Amino acid sequence: MTRPGADPTDRAELKKKLVALREEHRDLDDAISALIAKGPANQVPAQRLKKRKLAIKDQISRIEAALLPDIIA
Repeated sequence: MTRPGADPTDRAELKKKLVALREEHRDLDDAISALIAKGPANQVPAQRLKKRKLAIKDQISRIEAALLPDIIA
C-alpha cells in the first residue's frame, strides 16, 4: 500500500537509502566501540562519531515514517 501520489521509484530510492543508512549506523557503532576500547584518550573522536550516529538514526526514523502508510484511526 502506497500513499496517494507517491511514486514507486521514490519509494524504492528511499528503501535503498534506508539500507545504506542502517549499514552506516552499524559501522559507526563498531568504530565507536573500537575507540572506547582503546582508552580515554579517544573520547573526542568517539563523541563526534556518536553525534553522527544520532543524526543517522534521525534520518532513518524520518525515512521509515515516510515509507509507512497513513493510518486513519
